[in-house]
Amino acid sequence: MARKSGIPICDYSVFSEEFVRALLLNPNYGETFWSFKYALRIVYKRAVMPPLGLLTVAALLPKEWEKRLVDLNARKLKDSDLHWAEIVFISAYQVQEPSAREVIRRCRSAGLKIVAGGPLFLLDHDDFPEVDHFVLREAEITLPEFLEDLAAGKNRRIYTTEQWAEVEKSPIPLWEIVARNDYFMLNLQFSRGCPHQCEFCGIAFLDGRRLRTKNKDQILAELEQFHAAGWRQQVMFVDDNFIGHRKRLKQEILPAMIAWMRGKKYPFTFLTQASLDLADDQELMDLMVQAGFTIVFVGIESTHDASLKECSKNQNRNRDLLASVQKIQKSGLQVQGGFVVGFDNDPCDIFEKQEAFVQASGIATAMMNLLKPVPGTRLFERLEKEGRLRPHSFQGDYTAGVVNFVPKTMTAGDLLEKFKTMIAKLYSPAAYYARLKTFFKNYSHLTPAGNPPLQWMTLVSFFRAILVLGIFNRGRIYDWRFLTWCLVKYPRRFKLAMTLIVFGWNYRKYYEKEYGLRIR
Repeated sequence: MARKSGIPICDYSVFSEEFVRALLLNPNYGETFWSFKYALRIVYKRAVMPPLGLLTVAALLPKEWEKRLVDLNARKLKDSDLHWAEIVFISAYQVQEPSAREVIRRCRSAGLKIVAGGPLFLLDHDDFPEVDHFVLREAEITLPEFLEDLAAGKNRRIYTTEQWAEVEKSPIPLWEIVARNDYFMLNLQFSRGCPHQCEFCGIAFLDGRRLRTKNKDQILAELEQFHAAGWRQQVMFVDDNFIGHRKRLKQEILPAMIAWMRGKKYPFTFLTQASLDLADDQELMDLMVQAGFTIVFVGIESTHDASLKECSKNQNRNRDLLASVQKIQKSGLQVQGGFVVGFDNDPCDIFEKQEAFVQASGIATAMMNLLKPVPGTRLFERLEKEGRLRPHSFQGDYTAGVVNFVPKTMTAGDLLEKFKTMIAKLYSPAAYYARLKTFFKNYSHLTPAGNPPLQWMTLVSFFRAILVLGIFNRGRIYDWRFLTWCLVKYPRRFKLAMTLIVFGWNYRKYYEKEYGLRIR
C-alpha cells in the first residue's frame, strides 16, 4: 500500500489478481420506528435483520474473493477490518446517510477503493465525491460490468441501467458471511416491483412497476439454508407487496412452502407486507396461514377518501377499511398498519379519525407517519414544482419528527403538534392495551400444528421482560392487567401477548425520545 501526502493509496493492480479481500459495509440506521432498539435488548439481539441487498452483492462477487460483512447496526467497524480490506462495497438508504458519510470518510482515510450503491446514492451521487465508483440500480445487471472493468484496470465512475433484472436468475444471498444470532429475524425476497403508484412511495422508481418473481425452487433453497444453519425463528419476506403475483403464489409458491414446512415440522413463522386488497382473497389468506404466515403489514394510510384519491392509493378506496382489517385478522393474520397525516385533503379532524380507526381495528403496531416527500417520488416532484419544500434533510425515516414541506390546511407547527398529541394518545398504555384486547377478540389463532420449538433464549428473554417491564416499568400495572386477562381468556396466546407487551413498551420509548413526549 503506497502513500501520498500521508494518505494511503490503494494498489489497484491487486484487482487483476485471483484473490481480493472485499469488505461489505451496511451503515447504521440510527433509531427509527423499525429499529426496535429497546425490544432487542430484551431478546439479546443486536439488530432486526441482515442487509439482504449486500448479501446478494456478495453472492455476485467472484467466488475466489474473500468477503467480510460488517453491519454497523450489529457490530462496530474496526480499524482491523479496514486494514484487512482491499476494496469496500457500501449500500445505504437515505436514513443511513449520517453513518454512510462517516464510513466513507474512514474508508477514504484508509486508502481503500470505495464502491457505493443503493437508494441513497441513486439520485445524490454527486454529493459523495469521496466515492470511487457508483454501481446503481440492480446489481445483477450493473455489478458484472463493473467487475469486468475493474479487472481490466478501467476507471469508469458510474454504472447504471434502465433495465430490470430477472430475479429468477438472482443468486442465493451469501448467508455464510452473516452472524445469524445477531438478528431477530432472517429475510428473503420473492418479488421486486409494485404495480401500484402511490404518490408518496418511491418503489416504482426504485424497482419498477413490472412485478418480477423468483420460482419455488429458489424460495425453498433459501429456506433450506436457514433450516440447515439451525435457524428456528421468524423469517420475513421483504417484498414491497408480497401478493402482487397472486396466481404464482397460489399455484406454485405457497403450496410448495406448505409441503416443505409440514415436512420440516414448521420450523419458522413468516411475516410480510401486502396491500389491503388481500382481504378480498380468502383462498390466498388461507394458503398464507397454512404456510406459516402470522403477520402482514398493510399500508392503510388514511381513513379519508379524498386523501386516498390525492395520493393515488386507489386499492384502498371504495371499501370498508375496518371490515377489511377485521377479515384479515379473522383469517389468522395479525395486521400491522401504516398511516399518514398531512395530505392536502386531510380534514381538520383527521387526527381524531385516524386515532379512532386504529383503536377500533385493534392494530397494535400502528406506524403513524407525517407525510414526507422524499426524492424520487411523484410527491416530491409535485411539491417541488409548487415551491412547497422546506429546507430540511429528506430523511428516509418517515416517522422522524420533521415537517419538510408546507402543508395546505394548517401550519407545519400545528401539523407536528397535533401529530404528537395523536401519538401520545394512541401509545398510552390504556389505549394500547384496549386495542390489544380488540385484536385478540377479532383474531383467529390458526397457526399450523407443530409451532417452532421453545428455545432456552426464549425463556431467558421472558424472565428479562418480566424484570424490565413488570417491575421497573412505570406502566407495569397495565402490563400485568393485560397479561392476566390474556391468561384467563386466551392462554394459548401467551407468547404473542408477551411479544406485544414488549413491542408496546418499545414504541412508547421510541416516540418519547423522538418527539420529547411523556406518554402515560
